[in-house]
Amino acid sequence: MTKLKKIISTFSLGLVFLLGLTSVGSAETTVSAEVGFVFNTLFFLICGFLVMFMAAGFTMLESGMVTSKSVSVICAKNIGLFAISGIMFWLVGYNLAYGIPEGGFIGTFTPWSDASALDTGYSDGSDWYFQMVFCATTVSIVSGTMAERVKLWPFFLFAAILAGIIYPIVMGWQWGGGWLAAAGFSDFAGSTLVHSTGGSAALAGALLLGSRTGRFDAKGTPKALQPFAASSVPLVTLGVFVLWLGWFGFNGGSQLALGTFTDAVAISTIFINTNLAACGGVMVAAIVPRLLSGKTDVIMMLNGAIGGLVAITAEPLAPSPLAAILIGGVGGLIVVLGTKLLFAFKIDDVVGAIPAHLFAGIWGTLAVPLTNADASFSAQLVGVLAVNIFVFIVAYIIWAIMKNTMGIRLSKEAEKLGTDVAETGVIDVFYTILLAHATRHDVVCRLMLEKKK
Repeated sequence: MTKLKKIISTFSLGLVFLLGLTSVGSAETTVSAEVGFVFNTLFFLICGFLVMFMAAGFTMLESGMVTSKSVSVICAKNIGLFAISGIMFWLVGYNLAYGIPEGGFIGTFTPWSDASALDTGYSDGSDWYFQMVFCATTVSIVSGTMAERVKLWPFFLFAAILAGIIYPIVMGWQWGGGWLAAAGFSDFAGSTLVHSTGGSAALAGALLLGSRTGRFDAKGTPKALQPFAASSVPLVTLGVFVLWLGWFGFNGGSQLALGTFTDAVAISTIFINTNLAACGGVMVAAIVPRLLSGKTDVIMMLNGAIGGLVAITAEPLAPSPLAAILIGGVGGLIVVLGTKLLFAFKIDDVVGAIPAHLFAGIWGTLAVPLTNADASFSAQLVGVLAVNIFVFIVAYIIWAIMKNTMGIRLSKEAEKLGTDVAETGVIDVFYTILLAHATRHDVVCRLMLEKKK
């Protein structure tokens, strides 16, 4: 009887679905407005879940890239920034982006409210959730760059401003129908609007914050060994794979619909190109360091995947598979060369977010006209310059104000102790053992003992 009920239930659902289909020609079949509304809403939510899971990916990547005495603070920063992003995007962010007049510059400072209607094509709540996790992704990019020397609560304050004001404004310029949209700028899923925005904000903070104490020697050469070695390469690898998975929701969900044959094919193409671009980024980031130094740099390969994914995000639908590989491959090359550029200027980017997100994001956005005939290089250049200059200047001013008031950098003593001890009171196993063998003449251990008291 139970099996019979399941069969009847399944048959009934299938019948309801079939009754919802409306023929519009021999080449394509679309669903009714209500069924399409359900499909599109569900699609937004599922893709939003994938993008939300990227928060876990960023946490793993950053936790693995920092030293073992700064892991707990990375976890605190990532869960904190996600919560802050959610609150701020509801409070003001969404309507700053989508309350913008056509061709305008800024929306309204009002909380989001649900005004779902069938003719919209999806529920307002699903759209809010999908856009909110994009906002949180932007803020996550800043976290890793400034790790191991930035104070936790000033970072949270900046996260609130970035999530609630800075990101929504530039987002509205394009996706909210603002002036960049009117100018013909094209950024399918956010190579510039999300990734370059996060990268520009991170660069501004890193310049004001300075490098970790002792990170560079007198000649400006970075010290790659202890005490700056990554705490866990396997954790970084896992984080990158989680991000790679989440990117299918990031790019695929930006199709914004799954109610027609055309949408379904487009999403499949986006998935293929997204994957191939990441593959291209990995391989170029593996080959180039091997040719330059005779060694295969696994960290560079992992960041190469991110660079490839960021590069294809501006236009993942139009390229051919080969073009997607090449676009992602250039993204991987930019990560390698961009990392060397930061070293040359003694800019300490702990996780490599600036090359992977800012530099690769710029490349991906400028590359759109190579595969999309409807885009123009001039409009792309205007968009890249406008977004990055605006974000960098505003972020720099905010970081500077905080630096000169509450302070944004930990003391040298706190850096020696580690941000886990200084900010959260958590001591890693290695340091627990070190404490047990501390001597009166060991300055660092004595400081740790005093902190523990």
